[in-house]
Amino acid sequence: MSEMKQGAGVLEVAVIGCGGRGRTLMEHVLLPREGIHIRAVCDNHPPRLEAGIELVERLRGCRPVGYACYQEMLTAERVDAVFVFSAWENHMPATLFAMERKTPVACEVGGAYSVHECWQLVDCYERTRTPVMLLENCCYGRTELALLRMVREGLFGRLVHAEGGYLHDLRTEIGRGDLKHHYRHRNYLLRNAENYPTHELGPIAMLFDINRGNRIVSLAAQGGGAWGMHDWAGRQSDVSELTRTASFAQSDIVKTMLKLAGGETITLTLDTTLPRPYSRGLRLAGTRAMYSEENHSIFVDDNAEHQAAHFRWREQWGNADRYVEKYEHPIWVRFQEAGIRGGHDGMDWLVFDGFLDALRAGAPMPVDAYDMATWMAVTALSDESLAIGGHPVAFPDFTKGQWLLRRPGDFAPVE
Repeated sequence: MSEMKQGAGVLEVAVIGCGGRGRTLMEHVLLPREGIHIRAVCDNHPPRLEAGIELVERLRGCRPVGYACYQEMLTAERVDAVFVFSAWENHMPATLFAMERKTPVACEVGGAYSVHECWQLVDCYERTRTPVMLLENCCYGRTELALLRMVREGLFGRLVHAEGGYLHDLRTEIGRGDLKHHYRHRNYLLRNAENYPTHELGPIAMLFDINRGNRIVSLAAQGGGAWGMHDWAGRQSDVSELTRTASFAQSDIVKTMLKLAGGETITLTLDTTLPRPYSRGLRLAGTRAMYSEENHSIFVDDNAEHQAAHFRWREQWGNADRYVEKYEHPIWVRFQEAGIRGGHDGMDWLVFDGFLDALRAGAPMPVDAYDMATWMAVTALSDESLAIGGHPVAFPDFTKGQWLLRRPGDFAPVE
């Protein structure tokens, strides 16, 4: 890593992955920031690599060095941090390679391909102490952070159960992925798992203090047929013969149940190959209140107004906004005052703030190696559970017992 003074100076960074997500983050989150210089970019698909180079040159007036191989790039370039925006399969290998070279890593989200690589991440971090953060932007959503305050301040009583999902119609992206060099096509063709768990699990993990006083002890997953992609492909004229005739492995719906050491439960839902609007399906159930994203509502047990309308629940729909305003998180107060946006209603900007602020200060990462391993392991373990008929599998303790000592306040988004 190049020499960097804490709290000041320009950060020299590299980017791995110049696809749609990578270019979006460079354009709207990295390049608009002062104090960031993108020295090098990498992509193994030449058109994407050139697009990434041209983007930086257009917005900054300087041309970064382009590489087709991230190992070559990280060997040749001395940078303060590397951002991994590449295909899912490359997230962990690229992260580990950078960490071995003591280069801090910010990695985009996705699921792991084995529990072994999650242990590799933890072992590499404990040996090298290289900072690493999973860029789970949903941890920084306005509603999610306000709910965190509500839970911390006791509005929900004791949390009992949570539900969340990645509920997103991706048939077009998946079905034409082989023609557009998109990794989802091959993953849906060959794998069956809860393949994208962290958008829903990340905020829920904050609420339940996972790895900081609580942990996941077991997982069980169930999935059915893969009819959605087959039906969609049969009605398209611009997909490949492979897509039109394929038997996709990925279930249309995957349900994953997590049991926690404290006795609480979490249900995750993957629903990406059927027609539907986007949602993360967050639902919280506590002894004194509940929240439902479906109708953006909060029902409080000891609220007289709510009790009077107990059987007129629709009258409560949409009332969560006033709770969000009352419990606005300090992170969002500052963000709104600054008037920044930066993608996904600000979540992208804020998750990058979390990484860059911690890096400059030499502070613990908001989503650290133990969180990254735990959240990503859901994919590998759901694959295992589905393969054995939905039976529960034990969930590793990546903290090696330290979850008993780590406190919720250690989680940087909590103030």
